[in-house]
Amino acid sequence: MSGQSSLLKIESLEKSYGPVLALKNANFEVLAGEIHALLGANGAGKSTLVKILTGVISGNSGSISLNGKPVAFSSPDDARKNGIAPVFQDPALIPDLSIQRNLALTGTDEKRFITELSAMGLTVNLNEVAVNIELPLLRMIDLARALSHDPELLILDEITAALPVDLAEKVISIMNSQKNKGKSVIFISHRLAEIEEICDRATVLRDGINVDTFTASRGSEERIVAAMLGDKNKVSNKLSDSKKIDTSNPVFLEAKSISAGKHLKDLSFQIKKGEVLGVAALEGQGQDLLFEILAGESKLETGEIFVNNKKVTLNHPRDAISMGISYVPGDRKSALMPQRSIRENLALTRFRGISKWGMINTKSEENQVDDAISSLQIDTRAKSQVKRLSGGNQQKVTIGRWVTTGFDLLLCFDPTRGIDVGTKQQIYELIRKFADQGKSVLLFTSELREIQMVCDRAIVIYEGKVQADLSIDLCSEENLMNAAHGILVAK
Repeated sequence: MSGQSSLLKIESLEKSYGPVLALKNANFEVLAGEIHALLGANGAGKSTLVKILTGVISGNSGSISLNGKPVAFSSPDDARKNGIAPVFQDPALIPDLSIQRNLALTGTDEKRFITELSAMGLTVNLNEVAVNIELPLLRMIDLARALSHDPELLILDEITAALPVDLAEKVISIMNSQKNKGKSVIFISHRLAEIEEICDRATVLRDGINVDTFTASRGSEERIVAAMLGDKNKVSNKLSDSKKIDTSNPVFLEAKSISAGKHLKDLSFQIKKGEVLGVAALEGQGQDLLFEILAGESKLETGEIFVNNKKVTLNHPRDAISMGISYVPGDRKSALMPQRSIRENLALTRFRGISKWGMINTKSEENQVDDAISSLQIDTRAKSQVKRLSGGNQQKVTIGRWVTTGFDLLLCFDPTRGIDVGTKQQIYELIRKFADQGKSVLLFTSELREIQMVCDRAIVIYEGKVQADLSIDLCSEENLMNAAHGILVAK
């Protein structure tokens, strides 16, 4: 990287929220023409730094310079006009407005936007309301909008976290294209393999301080994890000591030839008691609709579902919950009451065990909530409102609601998306603990290596059907990807 000039330089940046110090004396530099990873556990200060850099909030002290000139952006529009364009984990589009009106709000040229989107091999109806568009496409739309402003510095905050492999590859291609043009990219991701493959350098934040900056290369994973977690134990690649399922276990749920919507066609599978069954699929293969049907949020058109060998009808989430089926959706914000406390959110699902009206047993409730907080290691410093928690802790609360209530089958749709490596490990261990207790877990993940780490078996969905049903020893990333593209996998 020698000879490259500095595009962005942040020095001694600090930001506090009341008594909580989010950034303390943070330093960060991005060179012109580099892809620079910004890493850290949830709550390390990444989001705060990016918000200051893009004019969403202001810092308490410190300096930022762009191309050698001091800057202090008063708004995201100010940052955009100065060549900085972010794409956040949650697309910055107003849900109830059309794509066309969203573009107008940021002064985005429609023709340039369509050109950028077409270069990705994608199309969208500009009159379509944003809320009606699936999250992966929304992220690509947000990226195309950012590129339309021809930024010198593109900031990608966990954009690949909810993307299938084909769209993630398009994002990587765009990042390399920006680099080849002499422009820079700040890339925030918890997928360590992506960092090693894509980035030139990496900076790690921990507790609001930059603790390491180094050249990203193959073999960097251990250094990244050590810097992110500090004195905490390193993350293992496999849960080798976890108990695997007894093949003689009875079937808990069976789906027979179920079809619904445009994407789900004649899909059949079984999941046994005490089994963690992985689900792999590219975007648009019906996996999201499958989870919604099993959770009672969407209706089946044809086919049958059996629970404990009895045919069931799931017309409403209460039907699923009454049968012991609980759902952890991909969008954790839709599952939480953001303005309410951790305790209120964790106690929310306890109505399943209430058989009559009367006084709530607050002591029992407190004990169950405390057990969930302890077992999931939820950070309670911002306990008064869930929205103040980091993404990883919000996800723990989402799972913890069902820990307090109890379940027989947990539907987990990309539960580790956008959370740090340490929290991921805690969730992996929790899933295996559920299985050891005889509970079943259906796990869709966009990060294929998680299937090898956590699951007992996996199904791959292609064009709305089960393309492959693989034992764990056949669940290599290559086999999963081949099956996801409709290629037969030898058994």
